Amino acid sequence: MTTTNVPTSSVRIADGAQVHESAALGSGTRVWELAQIREGARLGEGCVVGRGAYLGTGVSVGANVKIQNYALVYEPATLADGVFVGPAVVLTNDHNPRAVDPRGRAKGAADWEPVGVTVAEGASLGARSVCVAPVRVGRWAMVAAGAVVTRDVPDFALVAGVPARWIGWVGRAGERLQEVAPGTWQCPRTGARYEEPAPGRLTEA
Repeated sequence: MTTTNVPTSSVRIADGAQVHESAALGSGTRVWELAQIREGARLGEGCVVGRGAYLGTGVSVGANVKIQNYALVYEPATLADGVFVGPAVVLTNDHNPRAVDPRGRAKGAADWEPVGVTVAEGASLGARSVCVAPVRVGRWAMVAAGAVVTRDVPDFALVAGVPARWIGWVGRAGERLQEVAPGTWQCPRTGARYEEPAPGRLTEA
């Protein structure tokens, strides 16, 4: 199935991809083979959805988002503009997953309430990382490959490990920031400066 919500000439959907007719894809978006985009999903302009990736029902994706091969983005996740989702990343939606209820009966859609992952502008999720909902990954933050995020990640934070913990700061360019004065950090690539007004919080100077 292909979407009817955008001009077909402005979107590229590879053979073998499944895009529900109620999904909306922004102009310039590309969907590669074996990807699946479910009912009511919304993608902005210029997105890339890699081979075998999955976007659940009603997932909201901003512009210029890259979702790499075999990433699983379960509803009700929200990805802001410029987010990077690495290969085989998983965004969960059930904090207490069970296949059956306490009596052993199979659970249906009405037996649980999904909770989502929110990924803010420009943030990056490294390959095979897992975000356990409900969590928020802040603006321009970076989650290291293989990390398991179980609590909110501050803006510009670099987190790694299982469970993920803060190990430093990153700037918009993705480089690890260097502390050039107490509470002042600088990007080694661009020279951009950032201020740490309080522990665990970073802002652009």
